[in-house]
Amino acid sequence: MRFYSTNNKNHSVDLREAVIRGLAPDNGLYMPEQVPVLPDSFFKDLPGLSFKEIGYAVARSLVGEDLPGVQLQKTIEHTLAFDAPLVEVEPGIYSLELFHGPTLAFKDFGARFLASLLGYFAQEQNKAITILVATSGDTGSAVANAFLNVPGTRVVVLYPSGKVSEAQEKQFTTLGGNITALEVSGTFDDCQRLVKQAFVDQDLKKKLFLTSANSINIARLIPQSFYYFHAYAQLKNTGPVVFAVPSGNFGNLTAGLLAQRMGLPVMQFVTATNMNDVVPEFLNTGEFRPRPSVQTISNAMDVGNPSNFARMLDLFNHDVDTLSERIKGYAFSDNETRAAMKQVYAQRGYVTDPHGAVGYLGLKQFLKSNPDYTGVFLETAHPAKFQDVVENAIQTKVELPERLQAFMKGEKKSVLMNNGFGELKDLLLA
Repeated sequence: MRFYSTNNKNHSVDLREAVIRGLAPDNGLYMPEQVPVLPDSFFKDLPGLSFKEIGYAVARSLVGEDLPGVQLQKTIEHTLAFDAPLVEVEPGIYSLELFHGPTLAFKDFGARFLASLLGYFAQEQNKAITILVATSGDTGSAVANAFLNVPGTRVVVLYPSGKVSEAQEKQFTTLGGNITALEVSGTFDDCQRLVKQAFVDQDLKKKLFLTSANSINIARLIPQSFYYFHAYAQLKNTGPVVFAVPSGNFGNLTAGLLAQRMGLPVMQFVTATNMNDVVPEFLNTGEFRPRPSVQTISNAMDVGNPSNFARMLDLFNHDVDTLSERIKGYAFSDNETRAAMKQVYAQRGYVTDPHGAVGYLGLKQFLKSNPDYTGVFLETAHPAKFQDVVENAIQTKVELPERLQAFMKGEKKSVLMNNGFGELKDLLLA
């Protein structure tokens, strides 16, 4: 399989180059030259397939022969070592729980897939691969834990100071080893900007082997498509299906759109955001206006200029009308998010995290006009990662899982820096 840049379809590379480079030289994002449509036999067998069987079939169709079958099987085994169960919250509404991995967030799927591939490709390198990742919360912890002590890799996590939860911060600032945490004075958008600047800096390109572990990397996107197929396989005797995706950098939604292009019989998606509503605004007005992000209680979605918007447009050949028909966008305030967490717990006994609550709100809004749909909202992180916010909303104590308790006991180690590129460059070269 070849992968082209969203900025120049004449620039194409193989899987290895796309994964290692992360970002194309022209700052575009890599996309598969051909999105394969899975055969009818796959969908006929889908309800009886295991999560790992689904993952292998989807991945094989996307990577072709660029990865030996044995290595791909190892990668799938490593990536899907935990489940993504579908839980009925109320009649016709399901939560797709994506928080059963080691860092209790959906980012574990993409991070472990990427770590396995980069670990395999790093064996062929003469120097260590430096992995840069900007995080608004869960990406940093998932990537750091996935790459911890992976030979031939060095991970540098940039995160906005004071804008991630304590539990999220502890998961990537207490590890040490080959993990460095840079605490940036600014927003997630500043962190993302710095990462992109690093990739086009000629000095860094000469002296370091840089790649990205953000959802701009195609190897993060591919495994996120697996659980859409897995969720659909768990549904029984349903009518039309809609997925509601709490969205920040829009990698998760893009993965769902990729699954749709591969034949998943889901025609409708909902993107739900907090007040960082750049994409819902675009879907409703046709105007894309990136702007500085604002801080909310659903901090992993505090993104004002989402990178994967370019991939969304690319999948629809920049046909804005069709994109707006297939995707409905809604935005919600912190107060609405708190009220949703309280309501779902009081009426259904189900605890959502702030991001899942935003997805739930988007789904309910869509179902008002489309009551014949079966709805699935993505529950992207364990509620305990946002313990204070959730407990204040539902007025009930949320127990910390043992994995999270272990992180909380660790000592935070981070390097404070401003949001200027010069300081980041010096730190990377030091």
